[in-house]
Amino acid sequence: MFRGVSSLNLDAKGRLAIPTKYRDQLVASCASELVITVDKDHCLLIYPKPVWLEIEEKLKALPSFDESARNLQRLYIGNAHDIDMDGQGRILLPQELRRFAELNKKVALVGQINKFELWDEETWNSRQEAWLAKVDLNKLDLPAEFKSLSI
Repeated sequence: MFRGVSSLNLDAKGRLAIPTKYRDQLVASCASELVITVDKDHCLLIYPKPVWLEIEEKLKALPSFDESARNLQRLYIGNAHDIDMDGQGRILLPQELRRFAELNKKVALVGQINKFELWDEETWNSRQEAWLAKVDLNKLDLPAEFKSLSI
C-alpha cells in the first residue's frame, strides 16, 4: 500500500530514487518490475507490473468502436513503458514522459494505494492548493456508503 508524498530529485540522467520505505515492498510484489504511463492530469502514473496488467486487460476489453475508449487506450497503453528498479532503488524515466509531465529536478511522488503519481513538485503544490480551495466540506455530494466516514 502506497501513501503519502515524498519530495525527491531527478538526477541529470532522469533517474529517480524510489524512497527506501517502498523498495522492499516493490521487490516482493513485482520483482522491481514497474510500468509507467501518462495521466490526463499531466502527471505520470507508476504501477507495480502485476497491478498494471490488470488495468491493461480492462482497457483492452473496451469496445474498439467507442471513441472515448480508443482515446483512453491511446493515452494509457500507448504511452506505457516497462521500467525496472535497479539495485540502488532507482528508475529511469523515459525522456518523452518527463517532457509530457514537465518534470524538472524537483518532483513529488504521491502514493495512491496501488500506484504512485509523479508530479513536478511546483505543479503538485499549486494543484493541491487549487483542490483545497474547491472543496466545500459542507456541500459534498457523497455516495451513501461515505456518509458515515469520519476522518
